[in-house]
Amino acid sequence: MAESSTGDATAANAADTLRLELEKTLTEFLEDGRVSKDRSDTDGSFNALKSIDESIGILNRLREVESKKPESEISSSSPAPIPKVPDEFRCSLSTNIMSEPVVIASGQTFEKRYIKEWLISKQTCPKTFQVLSHRLWAPNDLIDDLIKQWCQVNNFDRPKPFTDDTDSLLNRISSPSSVEDQISAAKELRLQSKLFGSVRAFFAAGDTIAQLLSPISDSDVAVDSNPKLQKNIITTLLNISKLEQNKTLLAENPLVITLLTKSLKQGEVKTRRNAAQALLSLSSVDSNKIVICNGETLKTLMDVIKDGEFSVSRLAVSVVSHLCRLPENKGKAVSAGLIPLLTDKIRAGGSSTLELGVLALMSTHEGVIEEMEGLGFIDHVLSILRESRGLETLDNASAIVSCLLTKKTGDRNRGDRSRERNRVRVVDEEEKLYGTFTRLAEEGTDVAVERAKEILHRIKRRY
Repeated sequence: MAESSTGDATAANAADTLRLELEKTLTEFLEDGRVSKDRSDTDGSFNALKSIDESIGILNRLREVESKKPESEISSSSPAPIPKVPDEFRCSLSTNIMSEPVVIASGQTFEKRYIKEWLISKQTCPKTFQVLSHRLWAPNDLIDDLIKQWCQVNNFDRPKPFTDDTDSLLNRISSPSSVEDQISAAKELRLQSKLFGSVRAFFAAGDTIAQLLSPISDSDVAVDSNPKLQKNIITTLLNISKLEQNKTLLAENPLVITLLTKSLKQGEVKTRRNAAQALLSLSSVDSNKIVICNGETLKTLMDVIKDGEFSVSRLAVSVVSHLCRLPENKGKAVSAGLIPLLTDKIRAGGSSTLELGVLALMSTHEGVIEEMEGLGFIDHVLSILRESRGLETLDNASAIVSCLLTKKTGDRNRGDRSRERNRVRVVDEEEKLYGTFTRLAEEGTDVAVERAKEILHRIKRRY
């Protein structure tokens, strides 16, 4: 029994040693023995072949050691650990083990499907970023053989060469044979839509968007009932929204904005973040700004600004900023309570540049300055101008003060100018006590300098 245990341990140690030796040889080969761009480099070719021979020899010895494992170990009830795929066998574009490895002019190896798409529009190596002398590629039979043997030794199920087009992936998502296959297809489509313009363009026609969203668009099923599927589909929406011709098409689809809105608050943090980024992308088109503001999205964005995870909250502020560039949306945002929400966020501390930028944008809208005054926020704006050194922050704060002094109040026919005089008095006191606007006129950006000079001029002229 003792001899058997010793033999088992020796075999296990031998297998571990061979795996480490294989990893070292592969790394040396892929770093130093790549296919030379100079075909006359016989030394490089010889070293590459030598490394390949060594790797194959190690694999053969490893297979022999694995075959001698005791039957009891092979039939153990505990599941075998999933072997870690060597980084050298993964495509850096797909991040998966390669099924059709090909080598390009830089000597780097990639999955055929992914590098072909890459080379359609680019002439750089995605790994080294060097400019390629040509866009040709060739099968890397040496790496392919190494991957085959590694998979055999480790009982690893190597993916078959890529055959699915976008239509096939959509069919697997909308009419899946299993949940696992559905998630796998959604993940593949997410990755392809990020990398390939042709895949993003595919969604510009037909009912492809509805087909993509069908698994999570059923009103009777929670959007986040399958978090992995939700994440992949929402991220695919984000990817295809980056194509200009898709933006209006997506926003006009009644499912898209609804699902993005729900995903702002449901699902993994990455899903919520990508939903916000997709809304930000879509809101770059003016007609989409109206569509997005017509439903529950504005209220949900404000809820996320108030209570959402930090990165999602910041993106939600950016979306609202985009939406409020249309005058008709400013009124909706004010009615929904945007001003007190942002002033509270700024007073609470932390980064306030984005929120202050939205308030500066909103300050020209009817009633916003008065609302800020009612909230006691003007004093806080003056303290920001006094204490901050951030140029963008100073720009935004000075815009609010400038609007404060130029905004007319009340029924001027009745001579009610007391509020205007009080505004000038408050700003004048700030200048007398701290020299805030004199300093800004000397140290701010060009825009802030002009505003500061105008503010100083108004103080002297009107008070």
